[in-house]
Amino acid sequence: MLAGERYPINDPELVKIRNITRNLVAKYNEIERENVEAQQDLLKQMFGSLGEDVHIEKRLNVDYGMNTTIGNHVFINFNFTLLDPAPVTIGDHVFIGPNVQLYTAHHPLDAETRNQHIGWAEPITIESNVWMGGGVIVLPGVTIGERAVVGAGSVVTKDVPPYHLVAGNPARVMRQLDQ
Repeated sequence: MLAGERYPINDPELVKIRNITRNLVAKYNEIERENVEAQQDLLKQMFGSLGEDVHIEKRLNVDYGMNTTIGNHVFINFNFTLLDPAPVTIGDHVFIGPNVQLYTAHHPLDAETRNQHIGWAEPITIESNVWMGGGVIVLPGVTIGERAVVGAGSVVTKDVPPYHLVAGNPARVMRQLDQ
């Protein structure tokens, strides 16, 4: 799965990992806002690596968690969805708007194969100092470059160059940003 090869989505070991993560997520979503220590403890259990000063608003949805690393000084707004059967890397000083979705998972176009619950995944990388507006969807295999900005509602289907603003569906370069 982590190598990008096809895998059985309902493999018992994978289901067990997803269930553990989803139970942690359910606890996280129910903790009182003031209980920062308990929130941080659950996030550290949930993710492969968690930096300093990471704040994630509630209604978090996570597939595996252990395949995701989050850098320092990261803010993730409400209703974040993370499907991470492949590695997801979020750099430092990243701002993620509400209702953002990161999808590393693929499913076959062929219905017979898809009905066998076979999938594969490609990593997503969000480099440091990125800002992603609300409602952004990032598809498998995408890298969002350093200091890039992704406009609200964009669907990112290919790599975003560093220091660029992209927007739209599919997202396209609008302009280069000051370095």
